[in-house]
Amino acid sequence: MWRKRRWRCPEPACDYKTWTERCEHLDAQVVLTRRAGAEACRQVGELARPVSQVAEEFGVCWWTVMNAVIEHGIPLDHARRVADPFHVERVGNRCLDKVRRRVQQETLGHRGRKHDPLYRIRKLLLTGDERLDDRGRDRMLLGLRVGDPQDEVLGAWLAKESVRDIYLAQSWRDARTLLDKAAKACLADDVPEIVTLGKTLTSWRREILAHHSTGASNGPTEGLNLCVKKVKRCGHGFRTFEHYRLRVLLHAGGITWPQRPRPPRIRTRAPYSVA
Repeated sequence: MWRKRRWRCPEPACDYKTWTERCEHLDAQVVLTRRAGAEACRQVGELARPVSQVAEEFGVCWWTVMNAVIEHGIPLDHARRVADPFHVERVGNRCLDKVRRRVQQETLGHRGRKHDPLYRIRKLLLTGDERLDDRGRDRMLLGLRVGDPQDEVLGAWLAKESVRDIYLAQSWRDARTLLDKAAKACLADDVPEIVTLGKTLTSWRREILAHHSTGASNGPTEGLNLCVKKVKRCGHGFRTFEHYRLRVLLHAGGITWPQRPRPPRIRTRAPYSVA
């Protein structure tokens, strides 16, 4: 606790008249010191404790602790967004599936059935070209020749493979060239699903290329979903998305928290049974 003294100047020409003491560890008109605010942010972020619980422990209101969390936890905007191969290739696969279903409906008038040519090769279409053997490739080309009269499914398959080639590139420059060619070819196509894929590649160009410059993947992030759900359960729901986002980043964002002194441990004699 710090009881600040207020000073008053008796000089009539003084511009300040009154002022209070200042401390380097405490900002003006705040309740928590910087050290206490950082500790509150650590407990809310690293330990995923409810803000209301920390506020009750510190003897302040909910907004005092949340403001400390925002002040000490906001400097996380240096992170770069990366579009990993799983999600981008999934967009290409979804485009291919949409075109296949539409062509199936237009040519045969019903959904895919067991003996329909396009339905029989649905899994082969989603398989990478380098993983197909000669027998599988011949089956796929035969199904396209019979069930795809306008070559729309074939165009979607080529677009899907061009998306996969972006992530198979060995360097950032090769990936940039392949991405620009794939987006340009998709935008110039007549199939609306392929045009939509081209727009997606264009809008996410920076994030897709960031995968080659950083080597980051979204795989570890998928494993942190449990931590995200833990934060949501701890807060019993969030009304403000920015607060929810900040809490998730503080708890699961790999923050290097400063070292804090450990409380002394009281050694006691181990309990024993009299039975």
